[in-house]
Amino acid sequence: MINHILEILAQWVIAVEQATGLFGVGLLMAIESACVPLPSEVIMPFAGYLAGKGAFTIWEAGLAGAIGCVVGSWVAYLVGMYGGRPLAEKYGKFILLNPHDLAIADRLFVKYGDAITFFSRLLPVIRTFIAFPAGVARMNLTKFTIYTFLGSLPWCVGLAWFGQILGENWTSLHEQFHQIDLVIAGLLLAGGVFWIRHHVLFLRAQKN
Repeated sequence: MINHILEILAQWVIAVEQATGLFGVGLLMAIESACVPLPSEVIMPFAGYLAGKGAFTIWEAGLAGAIGCVVGSWVAYLVGMYGGRPLAEKYGKFILLNPHDLAIADRLFVKYGDAITFFSRLLPVIRTFIAFPAGVARMNLTKFTIYTFLGSLPWCVGLAWFGQILGENWTSLHEQFHQIDLVIAGLLLAGGVFWIRHHVLFLRAQKN
């Protein structure tokens, strides 16, 4: 079922890029960075394949992708800033999220926000969703924008370059990255289970 959905998304991505070129590359990466899980492992390698056919250059594809990442990340950041924080403060207790957790997130983004934003843009799965918590933590928007762009550019150029090198076999790159996605998703799930268990035990200890 999941593979079927991914195949449909991949075909749609290809159709958009074929029809709109660089604009489509930027648009699709913007959607992906707005917390919509479109596979950048399809978007950018296919852009690289098109670059190999002379439609545009690798650097043009990478720049379009990185700009799209910034635009989409602004959307997720603003949703987190103006919607996520009030909801987290009001309803966070229902998902075991307390003011102490929010304070920790704030301190982390104040102290390490530049590194968190930069390196998260280089990681599958995580890169799609990092803008929202950055907005919730109210990370400085200018710094967020700069490090989002700097982290996104090598990711986009690298995937496009591999797509160009692989040529007609560019889809094999998507298959390899899909395996990495599953591993990272599994680690995130395990981390989520640990976090929930820790908070449940903490609440029980407080009641006692």
